[in-house]
Amino acid sequence: MPLTKKFSQMYDDALAALAAASQRPAAVVNVEGHYAIRVDLEYNRCVLATNSPRGLWDEPDASGSWWVRIMQIGDVGTDTLLSQAQKPWLIDAFDAAIDRLESGGHAIVADVEFGAVAHADERSPECGTRSEADRSAGI
Repeated sequence: MPLTKKFSQMYDDALAALAAASQRPAAVVNVEGHYAIRVDLEYNRCVLATNSPRGLWDEPDASGSWWVRIMQIGDVGTDTLLSQAQKPWLIDAFDAAIDRLESGGHAIVADVEFGAVAHADERSPECGTRSEADRSAGI
């Protein structure tokens, strides 16, 4: 995989953006001779993002579109496409692929909030503060 390092440097911003949106690590990988940004999900699923139908281009801003596919990983050669989207911006394509995954009936409960921004006030008390229940229990 001789170009993995080159594309990782070239697409550093895209890697960081997709990692932030997915809340998982992103890496450049070689998929059947073409390079893509990959994020591994639960349940043998992954996200593959490219800026051309055939993979990452040598010029990150050349095509003006991003293709995002969500795949179910099977045995060698048996990967299944669950969802895909094409948009001018990577995160828009990612969000559209997640929406299509859910509307296509392929969502798994663990994936439902995938890509959603987690706000401290919605999920748990902010760090350093305690709820009334915590105070009454002496915690």
